Amino acid sequence: MNTMKFCRECNNILYPKEDRDRRTLFFACRNCEHQEVSDNNCVYRSEVHHTARERTQVLQDVASDPTLPRTKTVRCALCGHGEAIFFQATARGEGMTLLFMCCNPDCGNRWRE
Repeated sequence: MNTMKFCRECNNILYPKEDRDRRTLFFACRNCEHQEVSDNNCVYRSEVHHTARERTQVLQDVASDPTLPRTKTVRCALCGHGEAIFFQATARGEGMTLLFMCCNPDCGNRWRE
């Protein structure tokens, strides 16, 4: 990935520009006429890394989503709540499986059947 580039002539930042006719990316100085052809077509890349707590919060929010399928035919083994949302997913080497999540906002237990 590219890092910030600086002009060899005046040390200002080089900004990405596109030559549409030649279909190339280059970096140009806004202060002088210096330009450099880019060796990579990636101008910017953002990688988001979630902590375990952030993932847990997303899952707890999922339980309150009224558009997800729910069932009252299962009981949570941790809190005894009688309602859960469920998903169908493929587990490694097991084929399709049902994933459940307790709808009790204080619990959030997850299990599969």
